[in-house]
Amino acid sequence: QLQLVESGGGLVQPGGSLTLSCAASGVNLDDYAVGWFRQAPGREREAVSCVHRTEYTTYYEDSVKGRFTISRDNAKNTAYLQMNNLKPEDTAVYYCAARYGAPTYDTRMYNYWGQGTQVTVSS
Repeated sequence: QLQLVESGGGLVQPGGSLTLSCAASGVNLDDYAVGWFRQAPGREREAVSCVHRTEYTTYYEDSVKGRFTISRDNAKNTAYLQMNNLKPEDTAVYYCAARYGAPTYDTRMYNYWGQGTQVTVSS
C-alpha cells in the first residue's frame, strides 16, 4: 500500500519561496505518476502540477507556470514542488497524490493522497 506524507509548508511573505516534499513509503514511487494539488478555504481542490513517472514530462497549471517546479528523486522515493515568487493567492493546503498511469489533472484519477501541508503567503 502506497502512503504519502507531505512536508515543507509554512508561512512565507509574498515573493518568498518554499519547497514541498512528498515522501512515499510502501511501494516504489517510480511506478507512479505524481500530482500536486491545492485547496483554499471554500474552494474546490485544484491541480497545480503533475509529473510522469520518469520525470521526462511535466505539466503546470497556468497560474504557477514559471514560478513552480515539480521534480522527483525516485532513488529517495520522494517528489518535490519548488515554489518561488509566492503570492497571497497561493495560500492553500497542498496535497500530493499518486496514480499508476499517466499524469493527469483529474483528482478522481489518483488513488493515493497525502494528508496535506498548509502554505500561507502573507505579509
